[in-house]
Amino acid sequence: MFSYRHAFHAGNHADVLKHTMLIAILRHLTQKDAALMVVDTHAGAGLYRLDGDYAGTSGEAADGVLKLAMAVSPAGKGKPAALPDPAPILQDYLDMVAGFNKAGELKVYPGSPFIIQQLLREEARDKLKLFEMHPTDSKALAANIAQLQAGRQVAVARADGFEGLKAFLPPPSRRALVLIDPSYEIKSDYPKVSACIQDSLKRFATGTYVVWYPVIPRPEAHELPRRLKTLANQAGKPWLHATLAIGQGEGAVHIPGEREHGPGLTASGMFVINPPHTLRGALQVALPQLVNVLGRGRGQGQSLEASG
Repeated sequence: MFSYRHAFHAGNHADVLKHTMLIAILRHLTQKDAALMVVDTHAGAGLYRLDGDYAGTSGEAADGVLKLAMAVSPAGKGKPAALPDPAPILQDYLDMVAGFNKAGELKVYPGSPFIIQQLLREEARDKLKLFEMHPTDSKALAANIAQLQAGRQVAVARADGFEGLKAFLPPPSRRALVLIDPSYEIKSDYPKVSACIQDSLKRFATGTYVVWYPVIPRPEAHELPRRLKTLANQAGKPWLHATLAIGQGEGAVHIPGEREHGPGLTASGMFVINPPHTLRGALQVALPQLVNVLGRGRGQGQSLEASG
């Protein structure tokens, strides 16, 4: 049950998609004065070394954040960048990651907890609740968060995020963002995500719910976005669905115990219920750029659909 470690995959193409969208959503939600409650149901360790043993083993960041960062930088003396005019949300994402590194370096990658915390507002009394069940990652998460000295702004719990979320809906401020991105290492994660969304919409229908999932040859993975679409439509709530596929690459390395998320993962999706109205337009610019930069050949592409 606990073989999955996100450290192997930090900064890969799936993280680029997930965190680019997460930042864009948070930028919009924090424009309103009222406090925002953010819940990350599967937080991981929170902070990762791209030059460490885990990320170095898979090298997935090379086809993700590192490749994107290189594309927006000048190729050399007198040579233009491969992506000289990145979409604003991609530049925002790269600036966020750069903020965790020394100038000219990219050795540290912030997971969702650290990205979210960077965008929380003290004056608005925004709150972040983090759940992580993996024994090693939950310990690392608590230690990493402690370094922030964020006080009551951030709370960490070694508990089931699907169940723990229920206690925070609806939030006192009536404003919430929920990120759900389990490992999907076991088949039961897929129906758990659907059940969690169904329950959450009953408890707090106006919250913004963000679900990440892997696009893999498994019936449950293809059924999940269809199920989420049905739940959103039944609740009468708007939704947005984006996917990014980088295509087949050469030289994949198998990591023992990483059945679903090894370096062979070529595509992932994000489903958002109650998305910001600005998100679709921002992604229409960003997604084609991501395919152009990160695409590796056969099977590469992107899709974007939304209700209404």
